[in-house]
Amino acid sequence: MSADNTVYIYSDGACKGNPGRGGWGALLVAGEHRKEICGGEADTTNNRMEMTAVIRALESLKHPSDVAVHTDSQYVQKGISEWMPGWKRRNWRTAEGKPVKNQDLWQQLDALAQRHRIEWYWVRGHAGHPENERADALANQGVQQAGQP
Repeated sequence: MSADNTVYIYSDGACKGNPGRGGWGALLVAGEHRKEICGGEADTTNNRMEMTAVIRALESLKHPSDVAVHTDSQYVQKGISEWMPGWKRRNWRTAEGKPVKNQDLWQQLDALAQRHRIEWYWVRGHAGHPENERADALANQGVQQAGQP
């Protein structure tokens, strides 16, 4: 993956109550271009918002791309990188035989990931990483939007 044509995605989710009112946000950076997206849902969970942020960011890419996804969610990063192959082998069941939570979103994320060459990175949340902090602000903006009729 070469740095000059890579799309960098910084994503975050937020939830006021879990479950509760939630929001997601993503910052996409490609060269000199920057795009910010966000949204929210009235009744959701933090994990669903973390996943939705990445899904919406990948959906916004018009062409198959080299992508570096930065998330502060270990659930997203480990889910896609480590856990998903086993879930798929077990027909979307955990190692304990229980249905995988958020299967609908995992399947969407899996399908979108097939279109791109993606490297997944975990970053510590609320640690001063400028792009992650911006994604956090966008996610909180999404929470506010979810609270409006």
